[in-house]
Amino acid sequence: MQCFRRSFATLTATALLAAMPVGPVSAQTPGALRPTPPAFVPPLLTEQMVDGAVAGLDGLVEAAMARTGVPGVAVAVVYRDQVVYARGFGVREAGRPEPVDTDTVFLLASVSKPIASTVVATVVGRGLMDWNEPIRNHFPAAALSDPYVTAHVSVADLLSHRSGLYTAAGDLLEDLGYGRDYILSRLDRQPLDRFRASYHYSNYGYTLGGEAAARAAGTTWEDLADKALFEPLGMTRSSYRHADYLAHRNRASIHVRVGDEWVARHDRQPDAQAPAGGASGSIADVAQYLRLQLGNGTVDGRTLVDPAALAVTHAPHAMPGLPRTPLSRPGFYGLGWNVSYDDLGRLEIGHAGAFYLGTSTFVDLIPGEQLGIAVLTNGQPIGVPEGIAKSFLDIARNGTPTVDWFGLFGSIFQAMFAADMAAFDYTPRPATARPPLALTEYVGRYDNGYYGALDVSLDGDRLTMTLGPQSARTSFSLTHYDGDTFIFVPPGENASLIAGVGFRLDPSGGVSEAVIDFYDRNGLGTFVRSVSR
Repeated sequence: MQCFRRSFATLTATALLAAMPVGPVSAQTPGALRPTPPAFVPPLLTEQMVDGAVAGLDGLVEAAMARTGVPGVAVAVVYRDQVVYARGFGVREAGRPEPVDTDTVFLLASVSKPIASTVVATVVGRGLMDWNEPIRNHFPAAALSDPYVTAHVSVADLLSHRSGLYTAAGDLLEDLGYGRDYILSRLDRQPLDRFRASYHYSNYGYTLGGEAAARAAGTTWEDLADKALFEPLGMTRSSYRHADYLAHRNRASIHVRVGDEWVARHDRQPDAQAPAGGASGSIADVAQYLRLQLGNGTVDGRTLVDPAALAVTHAPHAMPGLPRTPLSRPGFYGLGWNVSYDDLGRLEIGHAGAFYLGTSTFVDLIPGEQLGIAVLTNGQPIGVPEGIAKSFLDIARNGTPTVDWFGLFGSIFQAMFAADMAAFDYTPRPATARPPLALTEYVGRYDNGYYGALDVSLDGDRLTMTLGPQSARTSFSLTHYDGDTFIFVPPGENASLIAGVGFRLDPSGGVSEAVIDFYDRNGLGTFVRSVSR
């Protein structure tokens, strides 16, 4: 999981632009009105208010760790271009003594997205591409399932999740071991919702936008991020290569919660979706990134990102959902940022990152106050980084927390987990299950143009199915459930689920197809039998 998985209608950038106040007549185009965004609300926080919130951070973090048991946390606060707080807590791996410090490297998950949009802003600022030009100008092979969308989709469309690609498009190919090139080449098989009039959080739509920017710059995504952002900003422990994360001795292992224990059970290899979720870095590095954002692209007197290009990333481009009540405020999505406005009209931008397999991160900034906080953890998403950050900002604004932020975010994540677990319910098993055919009848090869070949074989008295790229096939043991339906545990981020394989028979009674419900959510999970035993 990379973020909250919600699907709502959007507001197009054109409509937002039309709603903005207008400034003076442009001298370059006589008679035209130049849209001018409103100025920031004047700062309302005093140094004393921020200092008070900073003074309480140790206690906030320690209370969160005591409440949840999460093994390690790192926090940084930037205020008025100064890193006023940076500290690590706990340990890098449960059961081991090595402590988290400000140089400990964490997987950042979807906090990779605002970092990536900043990298793309450097390309736009250099005039190598425009936010709104078709990505096919730089990535001719890029294609989606609608020819019009293919011809017109821009990097701004992709980085604001308004291309029409549905949530999780491509994610399951990554879980099976497919690489970035293969996954991007299969996006044209994914169904689309309304172009620029729908919002679906799409990791591989985002990755497609980042890849187009890298090609505009004539380099790879990983090298572009290094040269355009990490090296100039002194983010020496940051990278979009998973091998670099693994090479650090001072790195935080990722943890899942098993009962009341935290266990470092998994590795999460996100290279395929690097722009969307593949960054790693230390809290010291992320603090420098916050300085860059709050400084409008300038740090220590050096302009590293064109301010106008960077400002576009902070503006609303899509509306994830309409307000639920007349008193609710709308929320927006920019380019890699969640964008909102508080009760006093102050802009707030932030982003969460999460892998079910064991990491959870959060950044939150109030640019008009020159204040930002980042929280990194090495535990699966249960609301810890969000709770710390929102509690800190609440204290800065109000002197004390006005909401139980840990309880709020914890309940949100619990509801998300429950919804995911309920998607495929194979418990309890039927009391009187119908018998299958002779297992040898299911053996064979089944073809699918999206997921590739599925091979079903007999291993003793059990069926095994094999999926994925030829270089790294993954095998799954099938357990009989009922009739011609078998169940298995999917790989990767979704390993806690139970999914089903239903074999279909042709009119003669022979097995002709296999439908994997877990892979069929967008209608792509039917495998047609081609080779029998």
